[in-house]
Amino acid sequence: MNEHVKNVTPETTDLSRRSFLVGSAATGLVLGYAGVPGIGEALAAPSNFEPSVWYAIAPDGLVTVTCGKADMGQHIASTMAQIVAEELGAKWSDMRVNLASNDPKFNDPVLGAQITGGSWSTMMNFDAMSRAGAAGRMALTEGAAAAMGVPASELTVRDSMIVHPKSKKQMSFADVVKSGKATKTFTPDELKAIKLKTPDQYTMIGVSVPQLDIPSKTNGTAKYGIDVMLPGMAYGAVVTPPVRFGATVKSVDDSAAKKVPGFIKAVTLDDKTGTTSGWVVALASTYANAKKAAQALKIAYDGGPNAKLSSQSLLDEAKRLQKLEDSGQFFVKDGDPAAAFGSAAKVVEAEYTTSINIHAPLEPMNATAEFKGDILHIYSGNQFATRSGAIAAGAAGIDPKFVVMHQMWLGGGFGRRLDADMMIPAVQAAKAIGKPVKVIYTRENDMTMDFSRPLTYQKVKAGVDGDGKLVALSHDVVSAWPTARWGIPDFLTPSVDKKGPLDSFTVNGADFFYTVPNHYVRAIKNELAHNATPSGQLRSVAPGWTFWAVESMIDEIAAATGKDPAQFRISLLDGAGKNDGGAQRLRNTLLAAMGLSGYGTKPLPKGEGMGVACVSSQERATASWTACVAHVAVAPSGEVTVKKLTVATDVGTQVHPDNIRAQVEGAALWGLSLAMYEKATLKDGGIEQTNFDSYTPLRMSQMPEVAVAVIANGEKATGVGEPAVTVVAPAIGNAIFNASGARVRALPITAEAVKASMKA
Repeated sequence: MNEHVKNVTPETTDLSRRSFLVGSAATGLVLGYAGVPGIGEALAAPSNFEPSVWYAIAPDGLVTVTCGKADMGQHIASTMAQIVAEELGAKWSDMRVNLASNDPKFNDPVLGAQITGGSWSTMMNFDAMSRAGAAGRMALTEGAAAAMGVPASELTVRDSMIVHPKSKKQMSFADVVKSGKATKTFTPDELKAIKLKTPDQYTMIGVSVPQLDIPSKTNGTAKYGIDVMLPGMAYGAVVTPPVRFGATVKSVDDSAAKKVPGFIKAVTLDDKTGTTSGWVVALASTYANAKKAAQALKIAYDGGPNAKLSSQSLLDEAKRLQKLEDSGQFFVKDGDPAAAFGSAAKVVEAEYTTSINIHAPLEPMNATAEFKGDILHIYSGNQFATRSGAIAAGAAGIDPKFVVMHQMWLGGGFGRRLDADMMIPAVQAAKAIGKPVKVIYTRENDMTMDFSRPLTYQKVKAGVDGDGKLVALSHDVVSAWPTARWGIPDFLTPSVDKKGPLDSFTVNGADFFYTVPNHYVRAIKNELAHNATPSGQLRSVAPGWTFWAVESMIDEIAAATGKDPAQFRISLLDGAGKNDGGAQRLRNTLLAAMGLSGYGTKPLPKGEGMGVACVSSQERATASWTACVAHVAVAPSGEVTVKKLTVATDVGTQVHPDNIRAQVEGAALWGLSLAMYEKATLKDGGIEQTNFDSYTPLRMSQMPEVAVAVIANGEKATGVGEPAVTVVAPAIGNAIFNASGARVRALPITAEAVKASMKA
């Protein structure tokens, strides 16, 4: 992989490489790319008014916003439309949404690559989409002014109407588009200079409007990847090896498969991208028969170098690496923790672990591939079109410019569809038989071959002075490096010790907003885990494990010094130095969660406790300030019942209040599931859990009460899809300690671990 993805952080404001086209001569959406034979014809009516590549207004006045982000149920397409509609002045019933292809024109230098993750979408897109909407409004206004013969400054725009109050003249957006009078264009500098609305002027932002994707999803017209049907299409069912990665196919006996009606062929994958290894795909005229044929194949494997590894092997290697003084690279290196530990009045040390976790989205992984001449068409829902197109091209052995990605709605993603493994069997099978192929994973395929959240081991050491003040903290994080696996240099971070790039998506969160004068964070790559369990990004990414360690350790320090853990946090959130601003916002969310939950206001029954945690997820530079108070009951057996989760989050500007609450509630419950119930294990190189009977996410019967407080203060919009995941586990762990005296340091939390700690 040698593709580069630029501008992945929301601080990017450079508009120099793209000017918004505002004029009646703009062409419609182009499916395909310039320079590719047979691709690039403008299909939409030339009379469309297309103020930017991201939306167009038709002669009937309908506004179609093209969303460059994957919509997996979080309604980001509607959010993009809502941001545009606010500044454009469009009526909500006139808004429509469309999903972007991988056309290079959508790799916008302002909005970044087509990647959906990190809770980046709203915060990265809000300003640019607002300016796109405002530019369209201004062009429409000037066009209407010319048509009506009145000054543009005297016109008002609302609900898709442009009105001249003095003369009572008015024109709809449709009227202006049909008139051809909208011809104003904007340079990048002019776009930057547009004065956007202030929060007190909003009429759409902050309103829970109906989500635009709901009607099509409820009436069945919304098309997911699994819904794709092409003429003459064959179906593929994959057979995966017993080893997660590194196996090779020695032989395939298809004699029994040939007896299955409609069987076509068994294709052994030759994946030069290194995404898969040891896979075979059985092809048939129906999916049912493809599955039967797959089951009938007799395949001999060489298990490869990872065939004997287990979760314990990976953990043992992590502990070995952590003990080496020269392993890893430094992510944070402030002060001198070693010297501070030497003079500290008290030192607290602890080890924290998390297990392998699986995404398991509801819609099975799938892709449909079709070659039309030299052009490869891929139909699939994916979260990283920029990378996925290159993966598909690598699987086909062609230039990426000959790949057209057809983005579909996603039936769940959570980071799983950042990877494109499902495209490889579809592409190579379609190439092998010369017809379109749809590949659908079974649940077993997806669970055993998931690009999972990695097993992690963390060692944290803290020192306090005679007044109980935290003066030093060292934090080692050992794991596979999911982002490094992508081979995209721009996603890696230079280490502060100049030892080379590190995967900051394994240590984000460890660079917290607490004031600690001596603070080291070391990122250590577990090469054994990296190779045996190729890992991906699961909802919340690194803060899902780094804050488990940080927020648990903060409580352990508070307990060791006899301080209330919430008040101890507040004392550390003083906003000194680089923590200015952020610490105050985090402090406010903690206070909000404490107030809403009633933390510390009354005694709790025996065996019950409340615990707190507060985080700046997902990354320090793109933080969403989030706090949680967990209320638990612990039985003498060690069984834990989570009674209530109270979550407060500072979102800056809230676009859609109901959607924000839904996202925060869902994230909190995902965090609860990871904290208490989900665990995958490696044995003999393979994942042992193959379905929901052995991998057991949170069930409805285990649901606690969830209370959410949203702080909307008019600051820059932040993300909400992931932060609440990260704060729940440490809050629960800390609540367990307050309820029972048991200190748990491994996820998921088990009754056995709690009981053992209670006895200790």
